[in-house]
Amino acid sequence: MRRENRRPNLQGKNSIDKIILYAGIGVAVLAMIVFALFMYSKSLNNDVKNSTMSLEQMANMANNNTGNTQSASTEMGKSVEEAANEINNTTNNTNTSNQTNNTNTTNASKNTTNTNKTTNKTNVTTTNTKPTKTEEPKKEMSFEKPVEGEIVREYAKDNLIYSTTLEEWTTHLGMDIKADKTTVVKAAEAGTVKSIKNDPRFGLTVVIEHEDNFQTVYSNLLTAEFVVEGEKIEKGQSVGTVGNTAVFEIADEPHLHFEIWKDSLPVDPSIYIK
Repeated sequence: MRRENRRPNLQGKNSIDKIILYAGIGVAVLAMIVFALFMYSKSLNNDVKNSTMSLEQMANMANNNTGNTQSASTEMGKSVEEAANEINNTTNNTNTSNQTNNTNTTNASKNTTNTNKTTNKTNVTTTNTKPTKTEEPKKEMSFEKPVEGEIVREYAKDNLIYSTTLEEWTTHLGMDIKADKTTVVKAAEAGTVKSIKNDPRFGLTVVIEHEDNFQTVYSNLLTAEFVVEGEKIEKGQSVGTVGNTAVFEIADEPHLHFEIWKDSLPVDPSIYIK
């Protein structure tokens, strides 16, 4: 009986101890929770205090933000308007420039067209009014008779004449003009004295060069003291005097043997003596 009564007491005591143990654990856990909540609330309060600002500061910030927003809005508005104005101005300037360029181009084209028309008119007028040039016939050289007198022997190149001195038929490449001895012989045309020589056939001879490759030859002279080689002489200027020095014509009466050469060939003097 005693043992059975002791067992329930022991079981009750064990139950009380467990309850006390659990209650202590619960109180400790609750205390830790409370302490943790206390520390958290304190930290939260500090954060709130640190992050809390006065209404005035918030109002000022709001005003500042509003002002900044308005300024930014104003500046943005101005920038947009200015940009729009610049675009409009650029467009207007571009249009004006294009119109001006087009106008200038049109004017230039008109001026060019007018200039071309004027030039064409001028060319037409010039063409119509330009006189036709006709080449004037070249004036033939004409020579004066170097001495007055009768022509006793004509020029004969293609036919033969009789030579009293040589006593045979022969050609005669000049013109023999009868004149007394010492009769003055004159230059048939202006020119330059090419040579003064004693020819073995025609005696004392003076050769004068003229324009257009003409030469005149004065032979059978008595003297040639009036001119020197290389001298420029005028038409009608004294060249020498009539003589009788030509070996091939020594049997003839005193006369001037006169020749004309063109391009180094003898020609008929009667064609050029006027």
